Amino acid sequence: MRYAITVEPLDALRRIAFELERAGAPTYRVRAFRHAAQIVEDLDPEELAQRARKGTLQAISGIGTATATVIEQALAGLEPEYLTKLWEKAAPDIPIRKTQLRAALRGDCHTHSNWSDGGSPPDEMAEAARGLGHEWVALTDHSPRLTVARGLSAMRLTEQLRLLDRLNTELAPFEILSGIEVDILDDGALDQREDLLDSLDVVVASVHSHLRMESEPMTARMIAAVRNPLVDVLGHCTGRLITGKGRPESVFDAEAVFTACRENGVAVEINCRPERQDPPDNLLRLAVDLGCQFSIDTDAHAPGQLDWLDRGCVRAEDAGISADRVINTRTAEQLRQR
Repeated sequence: MRYAITVEPLDALRRIAFELERAGAPTYRVRAFRHAAQIVEDLDPEELAQRARKGTLQAISGIGTATATVIEQALAGLEPEYLTKLWEKAAPDIPIRKTQLRAALRGDCHTHSNWSDGGSPPDEMAEAARGLGHEWVALTDHSPRLTVARGLSAMRLTEQLRLLDRLNTELAPFEILSGIEVDILDDGALDQREDLLDSLDVVVASVHSHLRMESEPMTARMIAAVRNPLVDVLGHCTGRLITGKGRPESVFDAEAVFTACRENGVAVEINCRPERQDPPDNLLRLAVDLGCQFSIDTDAHAPGQLDWLDRGCVRAEDAGISADRVINTRTAEQLRQR
């Protein structure tokens, strides 16, 4: 999908960052454009225009050759060449396929911000989600045990909840739903205080450690988690990675786990990340046949990745999943009613 933009430097820089994220570009490149966007936002418009006329934009720390050219072209009323090339390069692959299911989705139940291992603050994630037509987005940063992802302690999660209260006042009627991607511990317990989990709108429970556990204990571990009444979604159930070096699927009794999901009202996540596409097709069909509900989620770690929902919607539609079985089609208030 190609987006029309107003030819303002800030819009152009943010759109380039969005498209780079969407394409899975290296983080350093995305950060260069997002940093430049922040500089432009903070700079007096008259000074920005004057520097562009004099060719001194690169004298500002954080503005390089590529970002200066984008700013200059945008100020001249042109579509920046960098953005044009991104769109042209993406055109053969986007859109994947338009589906009725995608049009029915109201939001995304699994996203990350720079409070854990995401690349952007919650307000930028929210603004991008709103720009894509979402009514709401759930912020589900990691739990404490995942230290490599800067998982949120109880104290930091409480602090984040205060931030979301303020942002929701500013963004209304759009809503950022409070949430977490909580680690499923080896015994099936959840990696966060229960009183905090109970206060959240969306709890995604995922296995991130000991992925090669034997089938029997892994099955028991996952079933114990989905039987917890605080859990709403079982995240990327096999833990597989299908790009780069890859990672094999975790081994477990999928029929038993998905049956537990159905019986306990826990949605099976259809993870849209290109490197995950989890669950695999055979397990997705099994979950469909067993009568499970689903959550189609981007697992986005940057604003541009929020536009990956089409990938999951195509898989869901091909598997015969109707909109009434997808929890993302619910309103924010309906989601809160566990």
